[in-house]
Amino acid sequence: MPETLLAAFQIEGLIWLIAVVLVAGLVRGFSGFGSALIIMPVASSVLAPIEAIIFLTAVELLGPLPNLPAAWRDGAPGEIGLMLFGALLALPLGLWCLTLLHPVLFGWLVSVVVLILLALVMAGWRYRGALTRPLVMGTGGLGGFLTGFIGIPGPPVIMLYMASTQAISVIRANFLLYLLGIDLLLFLLLIGAGVMAWPIFVLGLCVALPYVVVNMIGARLFNPEAARLFRTVAYVVIAASAIVGLPVWKG
Repeated sequence: MPETLLAAFQIEGLIWLIAVVLVAGLVRGFSGFGSALIIMPVASSVLAPIEAIIFLTAVELLGPLPNLPAAWRDGAPGEIGLMLFGALLALPLGLWCLTLLHPVLFGWLVSVVVLILLALVMAGWRYRGALTRPLVMGTGGLGGFLTGFIGIPGPPVIMLYMASTQAISVIRANFLLYLLGIDLLLFLLLIGAGVMAWPIFVLGLCVALPYVVVNMIGARLFNPEAARLFRTVAYVVIAASAIVGLPVWKG
């Protein structure tokens, strides 16, 4: 165990990983989403693709736990369960595709997907139809594929809920439930596939401790009536992270 910890804290670019996790935790606690969109562009510029996903998974398993009871009360657990079933079916395919990616291409894909998502959400379109079972499960399946492929589970789900007319408190709670559930599924899949890098996972758990604290701070800052601020803060931080994570900065 001491050797694992030593290896974990000798990773080049560690300071950037810690900094981005703290920012992501504040945004995640405040908005209920956005941590993967913030962490992955930076993590993919520091770590190998599978390591970046392992790091994110470790951080996300602990960070949202203090906010889970409120999310379970305010959200729709049954709907999220259906979404996670779809994710479970598609996760292995995404993880297999990840093994075929070159790290530089991986970095471009992460940042480009994040920026496209951001542009679509900011366009302001609203989905006013019913959230049918096939739609919910299909959205979860697409999110599961993206989780395994580029480590970003949120885009389809964010698009579905942010484009809906549901109350911002319900949307925030559903994000938290979905993201925590899919991180648990991914953790089990990584172990089952034999690709877990334990020094990276331990590093993620260590960084997750301050992440829990900033999550709680972000949750206390959340005001259901401040929907405009809620969206603006998340959009700005997500855009900055995607731009910083572009492989072009590596020279």
